[in-house]
Amino acid sequence: MYPRGVPRSPSPERSPTLGLLLGLIVTLAAVLAYSAYITWQVEGLRRLQSDLIDRDRKDSLQLLRIQNDLNLLAVAMRDMIDNDEPYPLTAWAAQFQRLHTDLDDAMHLEAGLAPTTRTPEQNASLSSSLKQFWDAVDRVFALAGGGREKDARQQIQLSLQARQEAMSTTVARLLVQNSDNEQQAAQRIIQIYDRVQRQVYVFLGATLAAILLTGFSMIRWNRRLFARMAELSERRSELAQKLIATQESTLRYISRELHDEFGQILTAMGAMLGRAGTHAPEGSDLRNDLLEVRQIAQDTLERVRSLSQALHPVMLDEAGLETTLDWYIPTIERQTGIAISYEKQGAPFAVGGSAAVQIYRVLQEALNNVARHSGEKQVWIRLRFRPATLELEVEDHGVGFNGRPAKQGIGLVAMRERAELMKGEIAFSIPAAGGTLLRLIVPRENIELRVKEQI
Repeated sequence: MYPRGVPRSPSPERSPTLGLLLGLIVTLAAVLAYSAYITWQVEGLRRLQSDLIDRDRKDSLQLLRIQNDLNLLAVAMRDMIDNDEPYPLTAWAAQFQRLHTDLDDAMHLEAGLAPTTRTPEQNASLSSSLKQFWDAVDRVFALAGGGREKDARQQIQLSLQARQEAMSTTVARLLVQNSDNEQQAAQRIIQIYDRVQRQVYVFLGATLAAILLTGFSMIRWNRRLFARMAELSERRSELAQKLIATQESTLRYISRELHDEFGQILTAMGAMLGRAGTHAPEGSDLRNDLLEVRQIAQDTLERVRSLSQALHPVMLDEAGLETTLDWYIPTIERQTGIAISYEKQGAPFAVGGSAAVQIYRVLQEALNNVARHSGEKQVWIRLRFRPATLELEVEDHGVGFNGRPAKQGIGLVAMRERAELMKGEIAFSIPAAGGTLLRLIVPRENIELRVKEQI
């Protein structure tokens, strides 16, 4: 149980990975299933075209060949009956034999191409009729060969022509049936195309719905993630601000304690040692020792004051940033041995309070980095007072780093946090001569606002 007044930490967000992975699997499965369905439909169309349409067309060609031969037989029989030529009927035997051979070949090929929709009775009827026709032809030529041409012509007129017409009718009926089969196959193809088209629309709709669902899910998760990141960033900024404020407060307190308490104690010790030295005999060892101890106390006092100023210059609160930098830069030159070129541009305006502390700390950290890491003994500092901003540049031509360091130290992180506290921008770059160039830009309105808050 959580105690009253203590906010409960938010439960961890469930990762959307599982849902998105499941959606991807379902989408891929749908694509594979639809691809298999389309392949099956296309294969069905190919079989339909090969087994029905192409086969019917080839069969129809053979039926037309049979019909053409039957028409040639009809013409020949008409000529035989009319007896316009001075030839005996047996003279037509060679033509009939040639047509017989062609018809047998056409019938053989047609039997292999006959559509599956044709009944066995239909196939047997045409073959049987043709066989009976040729039997009758043989009898006619037998009569003609026996000198009975009149009877032979009568048989042609009564028997052969009727059989030829019956076979022609059968072939015509088969041609019509093939044409009907082609129309039905074409209709089935149209139905398959329509069905596939509908399935395409359904699949596209389902795919679009899946994409929209996944997209909305991603947008929702991204919004929650960015909201969470913004919340965490705000909390981090608040924490950084509190830590920096606590640090500055602690340093200010220690600085004042060193300056006031320890400074007064050391000053009092120096005064007491001075008075004690006046009571010792001139030139005595005791007087010399007291003077030496007094000098040590005075040196310690100077070092305590210097340490107090380093922790938190009182001058920042009393005189502002510009005057503090005028004191700090020569001091750091003496302490580190680094030659500093300091340049100010523009019309100065008041920079005090929290903003002065933050800018001072950024400069202090930058100079410390130069002294520790760059290996350079010359630094350029430029302070520019713009109408809308205050700009601080610190440039050295030492070791430097490429753009952003691979591993940022706490000092660099602190400088970025201080810039964010002032709603400013800080950037690290490489100048033309190499090394590092730090540029801090702070809006003037934020500086003036913080000065007013301090007042």
